Amino acid sequence: MKVLFVIDRMEFKWFEFNKLVTNFWIIKSMLEKSCEVWVTTIDKLSLTNQKAYAICHKTYTKDENIFYEKEYKKTLINDFDLCMFRPDPPVDLDYINATYIFDFVDQEKTVILNNPVAVRNFNEKLHTCMFPDLMPNHIVTSNREDILNFLKENEEIIIKPLNQCFGGGVMYLKKGDMNTSVIINSMTNDSTKIVMVQKYLPSARFGDKRVMILGGKVLDYCIQKLPSNNDFKFNEHSISNIVKAQLSEEEKENFTPLAQKLDSMGIPLVGLDVIDGKIIEINVTSPCYFINEINTYFDIHMEDIVTNFILNCAKVNTVAN
Repeated sequence: MKVLFVIDRMEFKWFEFNKLVTNFWIIKSMLEKSCEVWVTTIDKLSLTNQKAYAICHKTYTKDENIFYEKEYKKTLINDFDLCMFRPDPPVDLDYINATYIFDFVDQEKTVILNNPVAVRNFNEKLHTCMFPDLMPNHIVTSNREDILNFLKENEEIIIKPLNQCFGGGVMYLKKGDMNTSVIINSMTNDSTKIVMVQKYLPSARFGDKRVMILGGKVLDYCIQKLPSNNDFKFNEHSISNIVKAQLSEEEKENFTPLAQKLDSMGIPLVGLDVIDGKIIEINVTSPCYFINEINTYFDIHMEDIVTNFILNCAKVNTVAN
C-alpha cells in the first residue's frame, strides 16, 4: 500500500527519533507492514490542471528509527491509496487553503483520514458545543459584557482562542482579578474576536484525561496530562507529566455516541480532553494517541491497533472500488 502523510512543518523539521509524536509510531508500524510511506507538509501541496499534487519524501526505517530521503518527488495525490491529513493547528488561512486542495482529490481512489472537509467544518473548541451535556458550562462569544456576566455567575473561567492547540493562548480568569478587563479585551481583540469561555473545573489542577477514539469506538487505554511549567494546563509533552489513567465505564458509555457521530462525519481519529467526565476539547486535526506512554503503561503496541484500523479503512475502500 502506498501512503502519504501530511504532517506539521515543525514535525518535518525534527522528523527522526521523535518517539513522542503519534505519526512517528504509525509511520514506523506501516513501514514494518511493508507499506510505502511518503511525507509532505501543507506548503508543499499544489494544483495543476485541477489535479492535486504533493512534493514529498520517501521514508524508511533504520536502527528502530524512521528517516526520510532528502530527494523529493512531485506526486499526484491520487497515486496514493491512503493519505493521512495531520498538520497541527493553528487552523489559519494556510491550513484552510490546504483543505481546499483536497477538494480536488478523488476519495474513491484515495482514502483521506481525517477527511479534510470534515476537519475544515469542525472547530475543535466551538463544535464541542454539539455535545452540551458532556461539556462544562460554557458560552461562545466576542462580547465583553457576555464574558463579564459569565464570570460573575461562575467565579472562575477559562477563555480559549478557537484556532490554536497545545494550550496556546488559553487564559484563566477569576472573579475580582484586577486584570479582568485587560484579559478579556486582549482575548477578544476588543470584542471583535470570538472565543470559547468555559467554567473552570477545580480538578484541572490534577490535569486532564486524554480519551482516545478510533473508528466510532472509545478505546480502553488513556493517560492523564499533568499541568507543567507552573501553569494551570498541560503544555509540555514529556514522560514526566504524563501518567497512567483509567477510563470509567460511565465515561466510555457517555462518549460512545459522540464517537459514532464523529465517525459518521468523516472523523474517525479523535482525542478527547476530559476533566471530571466533562469534555473540554475535541481534537480532530492531528489527535495525539500518546503511543509511547500508552505502550509503557499498558504493555501493548498501541501503534499496531491504530495502524491496523487505518490500513483496513484503505483496504475496504479498495475492495469497494
